[in-house]
Order: sequence, then C-alpha cells, then structure tokens
Amino acid sequence: MIIHVVQSGETIYSISEFYQIPADRLILENGITNPDNLAIGQTIVIVQPEILYTVKPGDTLVSIAEQYGVSPMELLRNNPYLSDREFLYAGETIVISYQTNRIHTTATSGYTFPYIDKSVLIKTLPFLSYLTIFNYRATVEGEIIANDDDTEIIQLARTYGVAPMMFVSTITREGVPSSEVAYAILNNSFIQDSLIDKALHIVKTKGYYGINVYLDNITYDNIDSITEYLKKASEIFHSEGYRIVITITPITNLNTVSSSFEKIDYSKLSDFADGIILASYDWARSYSYPSSLFPVNVLRELLDYMVSIIPSEKFFLGITTQGYDWTLPFVPGATAATVISNNDAIQMAADNGIPIQFNEAAQSPYFYYVDSSGIMHVVWFKDARSFDARAELAEEYNLQGLSLWTIMRFDTQLWLIINTQYYIVKLLGIS
Repeated sequence: MIIHVVQSGETIYSISEFYQIPADRLILENGITNPDNLAIGQTIVIVQPEILYTVKPGDTLVSIAEQYGVSPMELLRNNPYLSDREFLYAGETIVISYQTNRIHTTATSGYTFPYIDKSVLIKTLPFLSYLTIFNYRATVEGEIIANDDDTEIIQLARTYGVAPMMFVSTITREGVPSSEVAYAILNNSFIQDSLIDKALHIVKTKGYYGINVYLDNITYDNIDSITEYLKKASEIFHSEGYRIVITITPITNLNTVSSSFEKIDYSKLSDFADGIILASYDWARSYSYPSSLFPVNVLRELLDYMVSIIPSEKFFLGITTQGYDWTLPFVPGATAATVISNNDAIQMAADNGIPIQFNEAAQSPYFYYVDSSGIMHVVWFKDARSFDARAELAEEYNLQGLSLWTIMRFDTQLWLIINTQYYIVKLLGIS
C-alpha cells in the first residue's frame, strides 16, 4: 500500500498513469468527490489489484466467490459499492483480491444510531466485528429507555456476521451525560439491580451479543464504586454467556493547546470487562480547543500508561471519522466548532485553492481559510495517513482492535486501508 500525497500540478489522470491504475478505479476506491480539482496535500491510497474479474451474464456474487474460493463477504469488502446493488452488470470489473501482505488480525467495532442510512449500514457491515447500537439510556429511577426501534439493525448485523452490542449510558436525548443519574446508579444498589435486570432482558429478547456500558467521568473518588457496579453486572452477564464491554473517556484537559489525561487506576475495571474502548467523546466536543481529535502523540502516551496496568489485548483504540471547523480567535467555552465530513474538508480546501497541511506529531491534516465575512477559520480532519497511523498503533501495542465513532458516514479510505492491511475478525461464523 502506498499513500500518495497530491502535489501541485498533479491530476487524477497523471497519478493514474504513474501508478498504472485506471483513474475511475482510484476515484471509486478512495471515495474521491473532487476528481477534477484535487487539493494539494490530499491523500490517495494506492493498492494494486492482484486478481480482477470481468463480470459475465448470469454471474452472481456467490458464483464468483465460489469460482475463486473466496467468501462473498470478502468480495463486498474489496468492492463496497456492490453492497447496495441488487445485480452485477455484465462487463464491469471487480476486484477478487489485492496485492497485500496481510499478517495481522484485528477486531473492528463501530458505533451507530438506529436511524443510520440503511445503504451506509449495509456497505459498512462486511468490515465490522461488532456493531454498538447507541440507543438506550438509564434513568434515575432505574429504568432503561430506548430512543428508537433497533430490531431491524440487530437482525442485519447478525446476517453479516457482526455481533450487535447494546449500548447503555446516562446520556440524555440532548446528548449530555446526566450526573444525577450517574450518582443515583453508583449509590443505590436497588437501582443497580433494576438496571442490570432490565438490560439483561433486552439483550436476551432483542438478540444482542452483549452489552457496552459507557462509564462517564471516572475519577479517583468514584472508581471503587464503579468497579463494584461493574463487577456485579459482569458476574450476571457472563453467567448468561454474554459479552460485556466498557467505554471510557480518559482525556480530561481539553481547553489548552496540549491535551492531557489523569492516570487513574483503570486496572480495577479490567477483570470484569471483555473489552475496554478508549474513546473520547470529549475530544469531539464542539467547544474544545482547535486541534486534531485523538492526536497520535497523546494517544501514544495514553497507551503507554494503559498497557502498563492492563493487558493490551483488552483494549480497542477509538478513532473518530469526522472533522471540525473552528472560527478564530478561539474563545474557551464560547467558540463552537462545526462538524464536517473528511470529504467536505477536502472539498473546501480544493474549492478555495488552499494547500492542506499536515501535523506530523498528531498525524492529522489541517488548513486555515477566510470565509466570505472575512472571519478566519481552522479545519482539522482525518485522511489516509491519519487512519494508517492509528491502525499501526493498534498493531504495535497488540490491541484487540479499533473502534469507530461513528459509522454514520462511510469513509472509503479508512476501510480500504483496514481491509487491505488486516484480516478482520468475524464472530458469528461469516467471513
């Protein structure tokens, strides 16, 4: 795999000619939305195909897979645009396999809301090991409330060999964690028992593979109470054969140029969880300091600490798949950023003729621009280099896998990198 960084004067056709890959395939495989006006500094992933196949009349995905001894799921990963197609077209070319040297295996987990676009979901499921459905919230009375119907999404996940995970949090419909609910849960055994019982009932009746519990605002003062609650839940869920995962957000210092985290003894939690997702919704807050989300230099410090107290194979490394646009000058607590997709960021740079810069320490691209009102902005987002660096961290530290926040948009480059560099774990017998 080569990550090509677009230089001044290059076009999709000159890059195509250099690597001897058709321009339309580069566009398709990278999800390029600005092929006629590439941005300087934009990345294009180059992976040479090993076997190509030209579809014949009457061919199906299953018949082609059987002919080459691969699974239909592998063909969908190599040609994700086929996922929302009912038929193959005679004469079109599909990738049977790429020239890769995959050695390592990784598990992948993605967060979604039940209202995800079905075509996006179906395109993403072949790449996932777990699907965490962000749908349930706990109340101060010990009830669990579902925001939407998740029946279809659970069934779809299982059809694609993906383990659906029930996500329970204290996050309100407005997207804010409730400290009142969290306090009630940690300090009332009756509420704990009620929540565990109700969650287990939902897992059983809905067909979930297990539960993902979001532990918000872990501190030195409440870590022991959280541990006791998790121990109780773990014993019950494990006795019934279900998996239990926890999501933690260790980063706490956000409104400065450099992020930092508190070295809390998370090892107390590790005995009771099958997986620990190192996420940080806080880093994705629209009021946080303008910077890369999950900068690699800070992630490395975090991982060094975490794997020193907990076995590395417990962890999933969180990856954000969106960019942020801040106005400048930044005013802490007042300046809000706008969430944008990575493709939107690239399109913005291309339309305005702005070269994309790259922060090596954070392994993230960024650029500045001035809007029509004369206001300065800074945009930080992710590109192929960002995704590759974070996937390599998971490999280097021997982590269980990667966790995506979120899969509500399909990021073509991200999945091209993961698919061609790693074998993806499938837990339900479909590979």
